[in-house]
Amino acid sequence: MEQQKRFSQMNDYELRTEIARLNEKAKKAEQLGMSSEFAVYERRVLLAKAYLLNPEDFKPGETYIIEGGSTFKISYLNGYFAWGYRDDAVTLEGIPISLFEKEEGGVN
Repeated sequence: MEQQKRFSQMNDYELRTEIARLNEKAKKAEQLGMSSEFAVYERRVLLAKAYLLNPEDFKPGETYIIEGGSTFKISYLNGYFAWGYRDDAVTLEGIPISLFEKEEGGVN
């Protein structure tokens, strides 16, 4: 059995292929009513999409809009994860940078 590559080891083409494959698996899981399996595939898609972005495009101290309409203020970046605070929460949270809405930029 072939060892699965990490997202960090994949090029853009491989990432896009993997995203398509995971989306297909998610769709099948959803159709079969396997909600927890569906959630796992959805999360993996978000992680893979993060590796298609440039973390340097996201700046600590800036506030961004994330999918779903919440805001997220970045405290620091660690790889393809932004760590900070959602809305006015007091709990530090890490999210993949792919959750930020496209081309919105900071709302600071």
